[in-house]
Amino acid sequence: MTAQGILRRAKPLLVVSAIASFTSAPVFAGPSFHVNRPAAKPAESSPLTFLDGALVFDFEERARFEIRNNSRDFNDAINDDNDDSWLINRFRFGLSIKPTSWLKIYGQGQDTREWDSDRPNIPGVRGNEGGDDFDLRQGYVEIGEAKAFPLSLTLGRQRLNHGENRLVADSRWNNYGRTFDAVKLRFEVPKFWVEAFASRPVQIKEHVFNDSDAADNFFGLYASSDALSFQTTDVYFFSRDKGDNQPDLVSSTVFDSRGSSTGAAQRINTIGTRWKSTKALGAWDYNVEAAFQFGDVWLTDRSSPQLDHRAFASHVSGGYTFTAATWTPRLGLGYNYASGDRDPNDGDNESFQNLFPSNHAKFGDLDEFGWRNLHNLRFQLSAKPTKLVEVELTYNANWLADSTDYWYRSNGVSALRTRTPSGQDVRTVGADRFTGHELDFVVRWKPQPWLNLDAGYSHFFAGAYLRDTGPSEDADFGYVQAQVLF
Repeated sequence: MTAQGILRRAKPLLVVSAIASFTSAPVFAGPSFHVNRPAAKPAESSPLTFLDGALVFDFEERARFEIRNNSRDFNDAINDDNDDSWLINRFRFGLSIKPTSWLKIYGQGQDTREWDSDRPNIPGVRGNEGGDDFDLRQGYVEIGEAKAFPLSLTLGRQRLNHGENRLVADSRWNNYGRTFDAVKLRFEVPKFWVEAFASRPVQIKEHVFNDSDAADNFFGLYASSDALSFQTTDVYFFSRDKGDNQPDLVSSTVFDSRGSSTGAAQRINTIGTRWKSTKALGAWDYNVEAAFQFGDVWLTDRSSPQLDHRAFASHVSGGYTFTAATWTPRLGLGYNYASGDRDPNDGDNESFQNLFPSNHAKFGDLDEFGWRNLHNLRFQLSAKPTKLVEVELTYNANWLADSTDYWYRSNGVSALRTRTPSGQDVRTVGADRFTGHELDFVVRWKPQPWLNLDAGYSHFFAGAYLRDTGPSEDADFGYVQAQVLF
């Protein structure tokens, strides 16, 4: 790339840098840094609160500059439209009206843009993360007050987040995010709560209202208990009935990574459990999750062959924080597994369905993998040089559970590569299951209560699977992000 081209690609970075420099002075002032930051500030502390909390506005402006190379095709010989740099922007504005303690009315709009990109300016096409003009992201009514009565009801367009967001989540890293048109009933008493919901995923479309997918019906029951002092124990049941594409949606811009009408029809159930340690364990921590699926999937629509579905996935991780050491470093180790299809021609399907996940950084920051047909080994080292800054270094090694199934990207649906350069199905070539290593380095800084700054670099070392199925060059990813929240 010429010097002029580099300067042109670097222009979006100035937007993020300007926000960072605006608040660079108070590095050692402000609140403590939190790794898992909430999506928004609590209403009671927001400067946009009026009428004693009866009227609360919220605001988010997020800009992220990204640069990628080979992350889509692992091929130096082709200048892919994702071998590029761009700036993505997300603007959200919300209003909460709470006339009484037991009634809340909430609405939130969202506008997403992508600039200086070679990708088509259509949401989702070739990974594009912009082009969705201001639209309704959330709009619901919540009735109930847990302190006074254990039942509450939420009706309307809303987020659904459960557990570690491995199966049901608002995808926060993604520029669009994810919401559902849903009805949710919650029962809550001290040390226990349970939620039941019926929902349809909202589809991201271009220049038209983002409606929900009438062909994709998703139901769930999720319970959580803190009765054991050393851990939170969750159990859940999800049921998804996903039919064929609706004729009026075939020509619209709808994508599986956001929960859409595309992809194979299915009628599957998922049962699972999650155990997460509490602060009672002190410096040690752990997290365990396991899920089993059963039901039916179709090759494409419901006029195609029907397959008997049985699949399994698990996650195990643990760590130790050196609380007395300088920078309070934490060492972590994790393992993830999701079954793949052992034989694409036997009438059965063992490929775990990832449902509606938020997979960013769970298997590597390049987002090359979903919780499907996967073995993942993960090592992590993090530290806090100050209360406001955290640095994190992560190593991931990834294998396919079965080379007779595809390599699925972070949305759990899209396959990275289905054919070899000669046109052979990659499931039939007897490829090695090792896909590669990945190193990720991230720095996070919170100089103000309302500002989050992140930067990261990732390198993927291509493995034997890529060499056996086609191009196998390494891939790179870097980003700088600024997020303002009120």
